[in-house]
Amino acid sequence: MKVLVDFVVLIIYFWKFYKKWEEKGRDVLLVNTLMYIYLSFVLFFTLMPIITSLPFIFNHPYDSMNLVPFIDVLNGRGDFVRQVGLNVIMTIPFGFLMPLVKKENVKLLKVAFYTFLLSLGIELLQPLINGVRSADITDLITNVIGGSIGYFMYLIFKPLTTKILNYISGR
Repeated sequence: MKVLVDFVVLIIYFWKFYKKWEEKGRDVLLVNTLMYIYLSFVLFFTLMPIITSLPFIFNHPYDSMNLVPFIDVLNGRGDFVRQVGLNVIMTIPFGFLMPLVKKENVKLLKVAFYTFLLSLGIELLQPLINGVRSADITDLITNVIGGSIGYFMYLIFKPLTTKILNYISGR
């Protein structure tokens, strides 16, 4: 069943997006494809297996979101350093790629806001999948930090990425 989900995601890419992005140029195709692959992996690691969980979505209690920031860190529970680090790392590519996808003068607040929305969506859906997953305000905070770091990396590497994309597009 998991292979079927991957196959459907691939079909959607070629059926819906590939031709549209290719018509806009190779640079647009590259950047949008990278964002598509990135978001596919994020959803895979944070929400899968969602399709096989749908029939059982209401068969367990929905735990409300933990609204105490960094409670695991403060109480020394679990592998909080790893969790915080992974949440920051997970959204760095989003913060880097978003200005490239938008092709406009995207500011930090916009990247932070979209990173927040992506993270909020994931955090609200995770507890629905099964009774083991939970939503946490710390994840929202660290994801927004990661997206912001990605944006600053975009600013640092903007001249290089512009040259690469211009080369790919033939400009």
